[in-house]
Amino acid sequence: MVILETRVAPAWVDYNGHMNDAEYARVFSLAVEALMDHIGLDAVGRSRHRYTLYTLETHLCYRRGALQGQPLQVALTLLDRDAKRLHAFFELFDEEHNLLASSEQMLMGMDQQSGRPDAFPAPVTETIAALPHAEQGNWPALAQRSIAIRR
Repeated sequence: MVILETRVAPAWVDYNGHMNDAEYARVFSLAVEALMDHIGLDAVGRSRHRYTLYTLETHLCYRRGALQGQPLQVALTLLDRDAKRLHAFFELFDEEHNLLASSEQMLMGMDQQSGRPDAFPAPVTETIAALPHAEQGNWPALAQRSIAIRR
């Protein structure tokens, strides 16, 4: 499911002429915001439910560079979920569907009044259930990677 479409902004390009590594994180952050909008946690939903999402952890893998003005698409697959967390996997593609980067993230639902984790509101839970989910044994190859020097 494509959750975000954007382009590489001029301010995102570094001294190498490619999108700066920090800007990939920006694009994935924008994808989380698009996910929030999609599941009913846009500004109106956050105010109504007094609920939001926090990012607990992220793992970014870079595959290819992106150039100024290049169209980008971010696709979303849920790897897992429970009453208050989403384990999300985002893939960043160029216009030819080449994988540029991936970001695996753990997102936590938060009650804005208490500032503590809490279960998703019922309407949000229903929308989350309709998102594309990966089967446990069929996760993307870049999911659940760790950083190590292989010997």
